[in-house]
Amino acid sequence: MSVATPVPPYEPPYYAVIFTSVRHDDDHEAYAAAAKRMLALATEQPGFLGVDSARGADGLGITVSYWRDRASIEAWRTHAAHLPIQETGRRRWYDMFSVHIAQVERSYRYPPPAP
Repeated sequence: MSVATPVPPYEPPYYAVIFTSVRHDDDHEAYAAAAKRMLALATEQPGFLGVDSARGADGLGITVSYWRDRASIEAWRTHAAHLPIQETGRRRWYDMFSVHIAQVERSYRYPPPAP
């Protein structure tokens, strides 16, 4: 699975939340449905800029979501619909996960976006 928002680089500074996880090899349908719901909900949140996500056949996944500021990240982390999905992830879907929050100071891409 891979997801990417087709948006040019965001104007720095902004924040990246890097979520690295290893999934169990079961419950794919429930996980996929929850991931789809959370992505749709995240895109509606103030301060959300975009997301890149990929998962390998071995269960290792990396999702990077991009946010305007720390307050937007915290609001998403504690969102009422997001909290129970986080708990379900701990109990049912992940062997492990880690979260890193970084401020992006410079960003570019190839090819550059059209003017």
